Amino acid sequence: MSGFPAEPGVVNAIQEWQDWLRHERRASENTVTGYGHDLQGFLSFLADHLGYPPGLDELDRLNSLDFRGYLAKRNADGLTRTSTARAVSTLRSFFKFLDRRGLAHNAAIHALRTQKVPKSVPKALSAEEALDAVASIEALSDEPWIGKRDRALLALLYGSGLRIGEALGIDRGQVPAAGDSIRVTGKGDKERLVPVLPAVLDAIHDYVAACPYDLGADDPLFVGARGKRLNPGVAQKQMREVRKLLQLPDSATPHAMRHSFATHLLAGGGDLRIIQELLGHASLSTTQRYTDVDAARLQTVFDAAHPRAKRRAG
Repeated sequence: MSGFPAEPGVVNAIQEWQDWLRHERRASENTVTGYGHDLQGFLSFLADHLGYPPGLDELDRLNSLDFRGYLAKRNADGLTRTSTARAVSTLRSFFKFLDRRGLAHNAAIHALRTQKVPKSVPKALSAEEALDAVASIEALSDEPWIGKRDRALLALLYGSGLRIGEALGIDRGQVPAAGDSIRVTGKGDKERLVPVLPAVLDAIHDYVAACPYDLGADDPLFVGARGKRLNPGVAQKQMREVRKLLQLPDSATPHAMRHSFATHLLAGGGDLRIIQELLGHASLSTTQRYTDVDAARLQTVFDAAHPRAKRRAG
């Protein structure tokens, strides 16, 4: 990423930091790009704030008022607390890197605080809605093989809890003729084995048999109309069509199928640690969000059915 409004020393440090993120932290390219945008926004603020592009000396001398001015500017621009929290995390990472490399030592960054971000609860579909989506998507395409592709993809997202990028990154050689697992590559290029239900595997084989392209083991499993690896936007568009057909909420996206997998597994008594491994979460705290989904569901049932809840409401 180029175009950082800063002196060459800062630009070089950013490039070294991004290389470190890629190769040492094994961050995905999307993550590196997102951090780059955050840093570009901060440096643009500094260039306006100081009146000239900052160098390493300027980064070293920034104080708490400078950082608070940056937060105030983001707030005035209407940026969300969630995006600001990520931007602050980016700054902490970058300044920590500068400190380790002996390029700048700024203590004020450690006192930088953002407003608490409200904890979001993953929006899952009900089991009936998820299964209806899988069953209905095939009929939305005029091309039978494309309909089978969409059904197989949605079944895999719901049946194995994959991210859309993980599912679309699978090659044909990774799909077993028979078996109960597929090896996928997740965030940070980390591989994991995910379970595949027989019904999901049958849907994949049904699609492969119908696909008009004779692709090898190293070619993509899910392809578009021209035989190239399927674009996520196409899958998202098809899910929007399912949403209209079944009158599902706007939160019914391909990623909601992953949320549904985890929520329904937890509701069925699944172990949180095992669900963490299946989803490929680095931190258990990320997986624990699904306990809030299940708690909310139980509260809804309680409020609707429990006699005491009814009397309290009255």
